[in-house]
Amino acid sequence: MHQKKSFQNTTLWLVVTAMLTAINVALSSFGLPVPGGHLYLNDIVICTAALLLDPFAAFVVGGVGSFLGDLLFYPAPMFVSLATHGLQAVVISLIANRTLRRHPTAASVLAVSVGAVIMVVGYSLGRAYVYSTPEYALLKLPFQILQAAVGAAASLLLCHTFGIKKQFARLKASAT
Repeated sequence: MHQKKSFQNTTLWLVVTAMLTAINVALSSFGLPVPGGHLYLNDIVICTAALLLDPFAAFVVGGVGSFLGDLLFYPAPMFVSLATHGLQAVVISLIANRTLRRHPTAASVLAVSVGAVIMVVGYSLGRAYVYSTPEYALLKLPFQILQAAVGAAASLLLCHTFGIKKQFARLKASAT
């Protein structure tokens, strides 16, 4: 009987991780045009996954999903995406799920705020390196800040206001 419960939980983990990774690949493949650039919505998936999942699954969704999206459609920054979004997701997951346990919303706000800083700094440094010009990184900085803010705010709305975090906790509890 214990094997079946463990298998169900492993299956749930695998399915949710794969589904969110696929959504991240899809959303990192195209951007919404905004004046002067594009806004990518994959940060919403990365932050949401990191608030829900363990650090390893969050890394797979954030880092590997973004890497694959870039590999398929725009390979120049794929390693920057792997490192930056991977680190962002791991840190969000660690902070949200292992600190301030009595105040999960506050932990999530802190987590996505730190994650947003990691994403903006990581992409700014990565762009300066990949494209060999700090000016290009500065030019894209407002879009990175906007993307990080939209991802953080939308993930908080999804997880706490719309109750995805509670529903996911119930799903995990019923699988074990």
